[in-house]
Amino acid sequence: MTDYLNSIEKILIGDEEWSFIPEIMFRTLLMYLVVLISLRVLGKRGVKQLSIFELVVIISLGSAAGDPMFYREVGILSAVAVFIVVVFSYKVTSYFVNKSKKVEILLEGSCTCVIEHGRFAIDNFKKETLAQDEFFAELRLKSVAHLGQVKLAILETTGSISVFFYSDEEVKNGLPILPALFADKKEEIKYRDYYSCAFCGLTELLEPTTKATCKCCGKDKWVKSINIQRVT
Repeated sequence: MTDYLNSIEKILIGDEEWSFIPEIMFRTLLMYLVVLISLRVLGKRGVKQLSIFELVVIISLGSAAGDPMFYREVGILSAVAVFIVVVFSYKVTSYFVNKSKKVEILLEGSCTCVIEHGRFAIDNFKKETLAQDEFFAELRLKSVAHLGQVKLAILETTGSISVFFYSDEEVKNGLPILPALFADKKEEIKYRDYYSCAFCGLTELLEPTTKATCKCCGKDKWVKSINIQRVT
């Protein structure tokens, strides 16, 4: 029975004593305050629009905050020293980022045009690791039903997508990105109509044929295009 109770105790508190629990709570409260102060010093942009560089800073702060909460041998002042160095480094780096465009591109990257005039900017799209399904989902969240509604789409350095739309009068036939419609790909064109290349989004009026090849990318999968206006 004693061994069983000892096992339960070890599961609950590990190798520490019960008296260390209040100390953990106190340490956690202190580190919570240190994190809040540090994020306040970093500024609003460091919280709302994380670039890759800023994400590294936040991860560093989280790592430095965690150990002092649980490990008796790690002092609070050691963690505070780490926070001071990280925040100072962030401020210095931000200064050079604001002063030099080359440094900004090196650390934060640059925005990328991924849709232009209702078609994928294939060369730019290949440079990014954004999966097609993920990209389409982002567009659908912005009420996009097909590429013919989109004049320009830009992948920002923060990972968000900025979309500029055609006016209702300018909407043209485009590649549908609604799952059921996009999944209906075909090589053989049975009826004269507008079709969009499933790879690059090029939209053409195609005549019936057993196999149509996209003159832009050379692919042969087509989706019947649509030209509905945006519903907002």
